[in-house]
Amino acid sequence: MDDSYHYPPDLLNLLIDTIPCLCKSKLDVVLFFRGAGVSQAVLAPFEAQIAKDRNAIKKHEIARAILSDLNERGDATLRVRREVVKRVVEFEDFSACWPEDQIKAKAFIGDIRRLVNVKDSFTRMNQERESEKRKQREERETAQRLLMERKKALAGIKDELFALFPMKDTWARGKKLEAILNRLFTISGIAVREAFTLKGDEGTGIVEQIDGVVQIDGALYLVEMKWWAEPLGPGDVAQHQVRVFNRSQSRGFFISASGYTEAAIQTCRTSLANAVFVLCELEEFVRILDADTPLLEVLRVKIQAAILDKQPLHRVG
Repeated sequence: MDDSYHYPPDLLNLLIDTIPCLCKSKLDVVLFFRGAGVSQAVLAPFEAQIAKDRNAIKKHEIARAILSDLNERGDATLRVRREVVKRVVEFEDFSACWPEDQIKAKAFIGDIRRLVNVKDSFTRMNQERESEKRKQREERETAQRLLMERKKALAGIKDELFALFPMKDTWARGKKLEAILNRLFTISGIAVREAFTLKGDEGTGIVEQIDGVVQIDGALYLVEMKWWAEPLGPGDVAQHQVRVFNRSQSRGFFISASGYTEAAIQTCRTSLANAVFVLCELEEFVRILDADTPLLEVLRVKIQAAILDKQPLHRVG
């Protein structure tokens, strides 16, 4: 039972009435409490009083005084209070009681058992409510912590992305861009396989290099990134289109820092009959980071525009 449900007035009064019925003598009452773990310091005055003049105090008075003392001591006597209740509700041998007390003792114990069960039910409900509140509080705290960590990570990605613009080494800039965007995909809940190469037969060397693969709603998208000075033409995107076409069920993302010519967009629009191919501009990712827009939702809109509206380059927002 919860601490707050030990010895409220109704239970205290029932115990005061019950324990004397379970004990034939006043000394038996003292022994009952000693068996429950009540300290000798508490019991000694009653033993002395009984030894001096047993008629000067009644069994109910002994029970009331000891139970009230245990109640007032709070947490220090919690274990003993629980043991007293346990011994009462588990009492079975009524032959030790005076015959005229047996019926009363059984009735009192029945009342205590029902009361304890009700108190325990309230305790369990309170514990369940507190547990649910604690769980909800922990979930909120976890969500808040993850949100702060995500915002911090996105701020770092934004700073790193902006730091690429003044770079002169195009190869190094491209590799850094791959890593930054892959991190952005990952933070956005998009599964990523980073850049990899495929080799041919012995002596052939690398025959294909793919900047990365992402998975969105169960579909795999091969990713290509280019940071060139001029808008990309049909020939610039064709190689990646071939990679996509040569893989059954795959789709393609192309990310360009310099945009696309109208001819490149038209070529990709025509190729949508063969595979889903989505064109992205690096500027879109900058806007996404600036506005803290969910990347996954933006990409879903762009994919839908490519499939339904045959718009490979759909600028969101």
